[in-house]
Order: sequence, then structure tokens, then C-alpha cells
Amino acid sequence: MALIVHKYGGTSMGSTERIRNVAKRVAKWARAGHQMVVVPSAMSGETNRLLGLAKELSPKQSTSALLRELDMIAATGEQVSVGLLAIALQAEGCEAISYTGWQVPVQTDSAYTKARIQSIDDARVRADLAAGRVVIITGFQGIDSDGHITTLGRGGSDTSAVAVAAALKADECLIYTDVDGVYTTDPRVVAEARRLSTVSFEEMLEMASLGSKVLQIRSVEFAGKYRVPLRVLSSFTPWDIDIEEEASSGTLITFEEDEKMEQAVVSGIAFNRDEAKITVMGVPDKPGIAYQILGAVAEANIDVDVIIQNVSHDGKTDFSFTVHRNDYQRTVDLLQSQVVPQTGAAQIMGDTKICKVSIVGIGMRSHAGVASKMFRALSDEGINIQMITTSEIKTSVVIDEKYMELAVRALHRAFELDQEPAAAA
Repeated sequence: MALIVHKYGGTSMGSTERIRNVAKRVAKWARAGHQMVVVPSAMSGETNRLLGLAKELSPKQSTSALLRELDMIAATGEQVSVGLLAIALQAEGCEAISYTGWQVPVQTDSAYTKARIQSIDDARVRADLAAGRVVIITGFQGIDSDGHITTLGRGGSDTSAVAVAAALKADECLIYTDVDGVYTTDPRVVAEARRLSTVSFEEMLEMASLGSKVLQIRSVEFAGKYRVPLRVLSSFTPWDIDIEEEASSGTLITFEEDEKMEQAVVSGIAFNRDEAKITVMGVPDKPGIAYQILGAVAEANIDVDVIIQNVSHDGKTDFSFTVHRNDYQRTVDLLQSQVVPQTGAAQIMGDTKICKVSIVGIGMRSHAGVASKMFRALSDEGINIQMITTSEIKTSVVIDEKYMELAVRALHRAFELDQEPAAAA
């Protein structure tokens, strides 16, 4: 008997019929003798609907007091999901019980709308499992030290599921989505995209951080830190599929670079159209200037991605970086009010019509010329590169948003990702 965690996304929970199918699938695993914990998202579109109501009442939602209320509102979507799923499981003859994050409790910090999990008390859940119950826990949410409800940010249910699996030392965490695994890139952009049977933890971490929507980055970080066996698979296969077949489907995130694993220089292409570029023009080129600019941004809990500082002219330089598009205006306002007066910067320029395209692969460690091949493919399509960033197993470029799909298709073709990689000798 294994302890298994299932996570179901909003699409999988999108209607009472789909919830009924999820219940049938979970009940199948429970009847096979497994201890089952389920972490569902809110029903598809529900969180957007709830936050839309809040926006109608207060378009500017950036103060701590307002962010707290947003978390209070957003957390109700998952609460509805766990209750409905518990009822559906009971209708299947399975004893089931649902909990919110604060009932477990899932302890987080107090960064409203972007909270991070600090600990999970597993005593209550283990008692229910020992009593033969299926336990259903809200994803996406927790409680801070002051007793306030918090949410983990978009995609936070993935993080919740992996964190629960880590706390319980689960045998496996299965992430059920509306796709049947991790692909070389988004099949909606490249029809020839190929599903990967395995992908390394490092590659999945890079792909999640670079815009792949299959898994939320913090969930991959948790999986890596606590060595949680993780598999991505589809919730739209028939619920009564054989368990052994189901348990070996989708994409397995591996932690060992097995010599028999797929041998490819580049394993996948990720892209992100949710970024914006900001340039601080004419700042003094002196020690500490990067901290003066980015320190204020960090204190506002705004994540910065690609960073470039230009060559100095007459003791002045330009400093460019990217942020999430949702944080763009807040970042510009912050720079105008704090950084410009402090540094004497000439002006702030911005561009919300950019995107980031990245190639990822552990094979890049041992192969030269990968970046130049990427740049050549983009050049052949007349695509200008605005910014570049690299790591050991990825290269990312910032380009004009209108060229994103063209760039992805060109790179997928250049690295022959529609072909099965040759097996290692």
C-alpha cells in the first residue's frame, strides 16, 4: 500500500461532471489499497471571477490591507472545490473529508498573494488516512502566524500538492492536468511538438521558470529539495484506465541523469509573453548603482528576471531589466518616485510588448555552439535579439512579442525536436 498525492487543476475540476470523474479516478486508487490525499484547484475561471469582482470595487489593489482581502476572497474558490469533491467521493462509497489550508494547517509567511509555505502539520491528515479516509486539501492557500488566510500566487496548487507530498513523505505525487505530459514546446504553437517520457529535474526547473505552464516553478523547487517523485499526466484519460498503465503514463520528472535517458542537446523550448522591459537611462556608472535600482524593487516584493547594464559613456550608463507584466506599472511608479530622485537618472523607459524565448537541455553542458545555433536560427528569420541571459543548461533571449511564435517554430525546427533523440550507446 502506497501513500499517493493527486493534484487536479481547474480544468479537471471545471464542472460537476468532471468533478464526478475525478472522484471515480481517486476512488479507483483508494479501492486498490492506496492511501489517498487529493489537492484540487478552484473550478476553472472561478478565481478570475472572484478577483474581477474585487477589481470592480477597487481598481488599485496594492496596499497590504487590500491584498489581505484579495486572499480572503480568492481562497474561497478552492474551498468550494474540496467540498464538492468530498461529496462526490462519498457518493462513490469512499469515506472522504475536506480541509482548508488553515485547518491542516499549512503555515506560510505573510506575503499576501505571493505567500511561501513554511511548514505543514501532518498529524491531522495522517490520522484520517489511518482511519481509511481520502483526505482532500485546498491547494493555493495557507495561514500566516497572525491567523490570516494567505494564497501562494497563480499556480500555487501545484506547490501545495508537492509540499503536502513532501510533508507526508508520499510515495509519489501525480499532477493531473489538461495535457498528457511535458512537451518539447507548446503543441498549440508547434504542431510537431513531442511529448517527453522523462525530463530531468534541472530541465523541468528551468522550463517552469522560463514560462512553461505545465508546472509552477515553486512546485518543482519543492520536488527537488525534498526528492518528491513527480509525474505529470492527463486527467482526461478514461477514469477506469488500468492503474499500472496510468501510473506509467505522462512525463516522469527524474532526479538522476541516467545514461539510458533520452540524449538530446536541447530538450525543450519555453516561452513567456508575460514580461515587460524597463530601462533606467543615464544613471551614474559607479559601485552600488545596481543595488540602488534593484534594492527598492526587491523591497516591494517584485521579481526581476533578465538584467543588462550597458557600456559607460561620460560616467553614465543605462540599466535594463525585465519584470512580470502585472508588476510593470508598479515598478515604473516606484522607480519614478524613489530611484530617479536618489540616482539622478535621466528617465525611465518601458516596453510591454516583449517576450522571452528559451532553449533548455542538460546536453548543453557538453556541447559547444548551441547558443550560436540559436542565434543563427533567429537571424535567418529576421528576428532581433534585445537581451540575452544564459545558464549551464539554458539560453534565453528577449525579443519583440510579435515574433514569439515564429521564433519558437524556428528553434524547434533548428534543434530537430520533432525527432526522437538517439539512445545512448
